[in-house]
Amino acid sequence: MAAAQGRTSDGADGREAADGTTVPISFRQAVDALRTARLRPEIEVDETRPPQRLAPYAYAVEAAVVDGEDDLADGRLVLLHDPAGHDAWQGTFRLVTLVRAELEPEMAADPLLPEVCWSWLTGALEARGLSYGEASGTVTRAGSHYFGGLAERLPATQIEIRASWTPREGLGGVPDTAGHLAAWCDLLCQIAGLPPVSGPTEAGSGVVTLPQRRDPR
Repeated sequence: MAAAQGRTSDGADGREAADGTTVPISFRQAVDALRTARLRPEIEVDETRPPQRLAPYAYAVEAAVVDGEDDLADGRLVLLHDPAGHDAWQGTFRLVTLVRAELEPEMAADPLLPEVCWSWLTGALEARGLSYGEASGTVTRAGSHYFGGLAERLPATQIEIRASWTPREGLGGVPDTAGHLAAWCDLLCQIAGLPPVSGPTEAGSGVVTLPQRRDPR
């Protein structure tokens, strides 16, 4: 399994912010846990620029579920930290995500699909025994039909999950960010249609996954 990589909005070594102030140790520890997390081999993780204005400190990764040359699902996960706390978060850390995957049209027609996809997110967190609060988000499905010079392409439908939640802080005020990253990757794999990995972390996660999307045409 590959270790996660990412980029922070603070200094290159994560110890000094752009304005010269010292980065809180709790944030550094949370980021270190993300950077060393071990993930499924189907997951490819790269650094990406984090948002600059959502919180004093931020760290971001983008990931894709890869099968050969095909990306079956992709997304972005951002860790935010405000040492002063945030009323809407009910904590000092916040995780924000975007997950996308292409679906078969018949799957996208299921009226319960948004509820199912949202339950995959909360279920992935709960299956790993993670404590969280203030979860919110949207599930959007969009269809594309092709005409003219593109008429030979089959209709395409995409599902998109945008969500955020507050990871509960543990010892030293540091949440289990590695666990949350692993749960997020479980969601990516599930929406991509991959079977769950056997083992104790998958207990209770026996929900049906989406079939893998068709090859690009």
